[in-house]
Amino acid sequence: MLHLLTIAGSDSSGGAGIQADLKTFAAHGCYGMSVITAVTAQNTTGVTAIQNIDPDVVEAQIDAVFSDIRVDGVKIGMVSTAPVIRAIAKKMRQYKPKVLVVDPVMVATSGSHLLEPDAEKDLVEQLVPLATLITPNMQEGEVLSGLTIHDQKEMEQAAAVICQRGAQAVLLKGGHLTKTADDYLLYPGEGSWLQGKWFTGERSNNPNTHGTGCSLSSALACELAKGLSLPEAVEKAKAYVALGIQNGLAVGHGHGPIHHFVDLYRTADWK
Repeated sequence: MLHLLTIAGSDSSGGAGIQADLKTFAAHGCYGMSVITAVTAQNTTGVTAIQNIDPDVVEAQIDAVFSDIRVDGVKIGMVSTAPVIRAIAKKMRQYKPKVLVVDPVMVATSGSHLLEPDAEKDLVEQLVPLATLITPNMQEGEVLSGLTIHDQKEMEQAAAVICQRGAQAVLLKGGHLTKTADDYLLYPGEGSWLQGKWFTGERSNNPNTHGTGCSLSSALACELAKGLSLPEAVEKAKAYVALGIQNGLAVGHGHGPIHHFVDLYRTADWK
């Protein structure tokens, strides 16, 4: 069994963050471990409070896991402050995980800002270059590239800039495109050349999409840890999340979570 570690914030409603990551790991047959960077008071309608964890405690959690358990892949999600980002980057340089997926969580689906402005520079300079893959949405892609993004051509341009700034590979998610929901992967090809690949995505009428980005990056970490190539991992992770969105759960009064265990529930005939 593969062992996957998530380093992210806790979502009290269970739909995103650490909780979504652990559910995704389990759905992929992996053993999940967690390092909590922040505790959020959060539900399906928004985030009402955030308590960041002390960087020393974040480091201690990472040491506790790596010193005892084999880690086959790491996913990093919500890291709100510069000191926490620097602490995580230091430990990733120390332990050098084979697979490191960074989801640069800056703004929640509800619109709540989760990354402090002065932490953006450390995120770009400290964590992004260490990642096997980063998974920004269009809004985050604009921050990382400094470009405005409205269409597929601008997505390609932004991805190229993000790689020029240090990312090894980037999956720029197109969920905010007007007519489609296609994602663009820019990744190392033969030699030093970067190659791009588009992945088509269909829009779903189900409004229950809470935790989509967290779950996608966690699924990618699982598939990459299993030895799949970047394009293969994206194909499988997108299919998993698309199924979860199609069967999204009407939990709460806002945007409910995706369904992480559709196949398990079908097999067990659970409702």
